[in-house]
Amino acid sequence: MDYKIGSLNAIIQDAIKDNWERQALTDMGGINYLYKDVAINLEKLHLLFEAAGVKAGDKVAICGKNSSNWAVTFIACLTAGVVAVPILHEFKPDTIHHLVNHSDAKLFFVDAAIWENLDERQLPALQGVLYIAEYGMPVSRCKELTEARNNINALFGKKYPYDFTPADIDYYKDSPDELCLINYTSGSTGMSKGVMLPYRSIWSNIRYCLDNLPWLVAGDGMVNMLPLAHLYGMIIEMLHPFCKGCHCHFLTKVPSPKIILSAFAEVKPKLIITVPLILEKIIRNKVFPLLDKPLMRILLHLPFVDDHLLGKVKEGLTQAFGGQVREIIVGGAAVNKEVADFLFRIGFPFTVGYGMTECGPLITYSAPESEIPGTVGRVVTRMEARIDSPDSSQTAGDMWVRGCNVMLG
Repeated sequence: MDYKIGSLNAIIQDAIKDNWERQALTDMGGINYLYKDVAINLEKLHLLFEAAGVKAGDKVAICGKNSSNWAVTFIACLTAGVVAVPILHEFKPDTIHHLVNHSDAKLFFVDAAIWENLDERQLPALQGVLYIAEYGMPVSRCKELTEARNNINALFGKKYPYDFTPADIDYYKDSPDELCLINYTSGSTGMSKGVMLPYRSIWSNIRYCLDNLPWLVAGDGMVNMLPLAHLYGMIIEMLHPFCKGCHCHFLTKVPSPKIILSAFAEVKPKLIITVPLILEKIIRNKVFPLLDKPLMRILLHLPFVDDHLLGKVKEGLTQAFGGQVREIIVGGAAVNKEVADFLFRIGFPFTVGYGMTECGPLITYSAPESEIPGTVGRVVTRMEARIDSPDSSQTAGDMWVRGCNVMLG
């Protein structure tokens, strides 16, 4: 396949420079960062990496609930050439111990509540442990790291004595097949397996989103509710809009339909990235009970009233999602047929895509206007897919893919 691969960090760098004074990351009900605040925090984390002897290619593990600081820590790894190792916060302590050790992580960023149940004696290779919130440091085995953490503002001031401006930003120059992140699967067939994704995979996924969702622009709001430790939430829902200059809002409570709808009303997102369970709960709770009333069932069988009524239902559903939704992308599993048929019937702008961790994650997608019911869209740019193979052991349902998005190894 012949394609030109660009730089992921160049996209991130341009996004920060171009949106310096815009809102970037917010914990709903908590902290708020402008893009320039993100840039400052990235520089401070880079100083901590340097003090701990963490170089390009070394690993840093991250385990915590969704938050602005989680996103900053992850982006700090990318922009320093450090290999990020996101770990799902719902994993049990033994699994977290295993993944931190298995990945050869030198630093571990973790939520304080998660750290309480872990044992530092089982993590002997770490140089230090830092809390994701405020970057407190419960464990340090490196004098230079301790001194740097205790004097981080002074170190930053020494490096930038006059001012810190967009001109000071110069992030790591990534190369296409260089390891970018290791993402561990959920381990449904045994212990979690580490998927090794290069910079080209993440760049290609981001580039596809930038090119194919042009109506999402700088300043638009996003409601971030999918786990950042999974590629779908990490790349498509967080890093992609960040690279566009959008404003990401992280839910700080369990994402129940009530909390999610409240967030939609506040943020008014144009784009919603979700999984079938969340979409189906909202439809079943907000719409289906209304349609099941006797009078509604009668009206839905009258042609003119049917069209008018379905238009009203679509309008009401659009308002439930914040009033400005242009597209809802559903992934992770198949949508319930009853819900999918209803959304197609009213012409609601939703689409179903398909991907996997090993492709960082995109394999297929189609815009709502070209979505065909029961399908998962077309193969994305810089990828090929086929269902036939010379491998005689292939079973029904197998699909073979290759291209820019595919993992190393």
